[in-house]
Amino acid sequence: MTAKVYYQPQSLGEATGLLAEHGPVLLVMAGGTLAMPLINEGISLPEKVMGLRRAGLNYLRRSNGSLVIGATTTLTQMIDQQEIPILQEAAQNVGSWAIRNMGTVGGNLFAPPPAGDFAVALLALDAQIKLVSKSGARTIPLSDFYTGFMTTALVPGELLAEILVPIPKGTTTYLKYGRRHANTPAVVTVAAHVQFEGERVIDARLALNAVGPHPFRAGKAEQALIGTRLDPPTLEAVATIAREESEPFTDAVASEWYRQKMVGIFVRRALEKIAA
Repeated sequence: MTAKVYYQPQSLGEATGLLAEHGPVLLVMAGGTLAMPLINEGISLPEKVMGLRRAGLNYLRRSNGSLVIGATTTLTQMIDQQEIPILQEAAQNVGSWAIRNMGTVGGNLFAPPPAGDFAVALLALDAQIKLVSKSGARTIPLSDFYTGFMTTALVPGELLAEILVPIPKGTTTYLKYGRRHANTPAVVTVAAHVQFEGERVIDARLALNAVGPHPFRAGKAEQALIGTRLDPPTLEAVATIAREESEPFTDAVASEWYRQKMVGIFVRRALEKIAA
């Protein structure tokens, strides 16, 4: 069975109104790079679909020291922006040009691991997200958005409208390891943001993807970085902690054992880049 009705709201208000009217039977779609393969293969058979391309959520702007990203901003647009280089690199590591031209920043937050390699950079930058419904809006940390495998803090009637990313004040790095050089699922992805006072770390964000049920912050490893000088013993200790915090899985890309081993290696490499 194919979709019987396709809605294309012209504003966020119209979109939240449609979602409130039709409820969870309404499939919400932006670029379609996640939804369309499931529909084409008969895995998902929605009767009602709402596309957000014309809902006015495709924008980038500076506001109060943050980069505000509309949810339907494409990954190609993120490559073109100059405000936050780590987001350029993260976008370049998501799929092919065809996927990046259609895929959106908001949609990438819903991609199941080992996908979602843009979200891990947002986590390292301590991004927040704005969720909007017909009855109002709320803003939460992206780190609180993920609640489990393919589950989020989104409640019925809410849409993801914006991502708010503080302009980084420290040093950032992004590493993705896959079986091929480009257009490849991740074995592990690491994103880090470290601030220094002199030689000592005063703040740290370390995020991982493809080694858990969703992109996540390695909180214990972050705490272990505070007050250190990023010397070799510290890097080795933090890499071990991050490896222990991960929850790797086995799939067609890599085994659980291999993913966990690569966590330690690539966390250390990411921090070595920052230390250098």
